[in-house]
Amino acid sequence: MSPSPSVQDNSANTLGISVLAAALKEAALAALVALGLFFFLIGIKTDQGPTGALVIMPRFEALAMIVGAVFTGSFLRALIAGNKSIMSRVELPAWIVPKLQWAGRFMGAAFLVFALALPFLFFNNRYVLDLGILVLTYVMLGWGLNIVVGLAGLLDLGYVAFYAVGAYSYALLAQNFGLSFWIGLPLAGILAAFWGVLLGFPVLRLRGDYLAIVTLGFGEIIRLVLLNWRDLTGGPNGISGIPRPSFFGLPFDESANGFAATFGLEFTPTHRLVFLFYLILALALVTNWVTLRLRRLPIGRAWEALREDEIACRALGINTTNTKLTAFAIGAMFGGFSGAFFATRQSFISPESFNFGESALVLAIVVLGGMGSQLGVAIAALAMIGGFELFRGFEQYRMLLFGATMVIIMIWRPRGLIATRTPSLLLAAGKAKSASSNRDGDGR
Repeated sequence: MSPSPSVQDNSANTLGISVLAAALKEAALAALVALGLFFFLIGIKTDQGPTGALVIMPRFEALAMIVGAVFTGSFLRALIAGNKSIMSRVELPAWIVPKLQWAGRFMGAAFLVFALALPFLFFNNRYVLDLGILVLTYVMLGWGLNIVVGLAGLLDLGYVAFYAVGAYSYALLAQNFGLSFWIGLPLAGILAAFWGVLLGFPVLRLRGDYLAIVTLGFGEIIRLVLLNWRDLTGGPNGISGIPRPSFFGLPFDESANGFAATFGLEFTPTHRLVFLFYLILALALVTNWVTLRLRRLPIGRAWEALREDEIACRALGINTTNTKLTAFAIGAMFGGFSGAFFATRQSFISPESFNFGESALVLAIVVLGGMGSQLGVAIAALAMIGGFELFRGFEQYRMLLFGATMVIIMIWRPRGLIATRTPSLLLAAGKAKSASSNRDGDGR
């Protein structure tokens, strides 16, 4: 028999008091250690006096702030860890689980509605529209890398290479062959997928750190090729004057056959910006839809099996070679689409835009959001890219705050913001009940 609710409440209260006492004790010990470590490093400063002699200057206010921050952080960390242990011992009501699932669906729908309405809400605010386009670009990059890292479990540190291949492919095709954006976009994705397959072949037998090193080297090779092949890529000067997309043949200019004149609107450069926003939103939604559909197919289940255990995956008869190559190719294809959009949006590209920092940022978005979680990646991209812009005025402390936030999230949520993922295959509850009743009644 399960204990009564009153007994469970008393047990939870007792555990809560003990967790609070343990958290205070751990925080006090951490603050004492911080006081001993930083007393001479921060609490006391030596400076040169008027006579040239060293003068000791106390900085106890800064020392008190650091010790207080250590105490608060240690207390919250211990309290969160203790509450997790309490929640694991207390049985949750059955009605909470569907409520949580409904809340996740509602959050995704709310994000979509807000994204669709954003150009109308901030039509006259170019900064917000530019920031929205940037966030959606990184959402699409995160969803593309999520296929390789989150679903297939292949650590890729050179994802920016496919981003660069897509951007340069579209730029060269548009300038040298006069192809429009709608033709250059799929070609850029196909070329990026081809390079993804080329990367996949040498790393078929590599896993873990070795795979990360090889993919990192691949990304640097692509960047150096773009930097030194001046005749094709322009070298460090990049490629400028990349054609911008049109609205089904209608350019966004003041001409008589332009977009504004055709629909009887007053010309404003914001029309092109709104079109680019909805374009990257559509590309991101297509990426999300394709990923969700692939997860339910045998190839998606093979990716997840490869992520969990490659040896067991081979024992099940799954072709790991094709599984890895398809993950690299499809993830690279979406990276190529993002690169083509980046090129047409900026109208200028150079190797400086495709350094290792971009790969690290996209990988951080996938890891912090929760590997394999589509909604988590979107939330992490919004928080990280929007957070960078929010703290742009604190240029000296922005990276420090960014690193501290990542450490806190990894301590608090080591599997990401949204660690739980919807299973690819669910057994019907009715079939399970009927099967159990047959075993009970018939003995079969």
